[in-house]
Amino acid sequence: MENPIIVVLTIFCINILYVALSTIRLLLTMKGYRYLAAFASIFEMIIYVVALSLVLDNLNNVYNIIAYAVGFGVGLFIGMKIEERLALGYITVNVITKDYNLDLPNQIRSSGYGVTSWLANGRDGERMMLEILTPRKNERKLYKEIIAIDERAFIVSSEPKQIYGGFWIKQIRR
Repeated sequence: MENPIIVVLTIFCINILYVALSTIRLLLTMKGYRYLAAFASIFEMIIYVVALSLVLDNLNNVYNIIAYAVGFGVGLFIGMKIEERLALGYITVNVITKDYNLDLPNQIRSSGYGVTSWLANGRDGERMMLEILTPRKNERKLYKEIIAIDERAFIVSSEPKQIYGGFWIKQIRR
């Protein structure tokens, strides 16, 4: 008979790997990386079958089930952290500022970002609205640059589902 501690640790580690890979595969699918997601799913299923068979073969030990469940949660967390580091895709950052004299659009453009700006009206009067498209990997850097110029700027970001037209398309397709 196998050492029960080894079985518990194996179930735990395999499930972390399975769920992390599953999380990344799901995010790849949502971001449109179909072939990479399909390739990852092959390994995901192999790992899943191994982990599940270990648990089902050892249902008499409650620690195996607990290891499976805890491994699932840890794997999800690790998968999200990996995806965060990969920073796939693009974000649209909307910035609202009430200080026109900061020349925020040109300062942001000088850092290499595409910026569209216009006059907007808020509850307390006129504002400047900026829309910036950037790769997700530049998100934190962009926030820091905006806040360094206007610490009171209102910033909201979202992920565009599709991007079409504009000068950015040439850079995206490279």
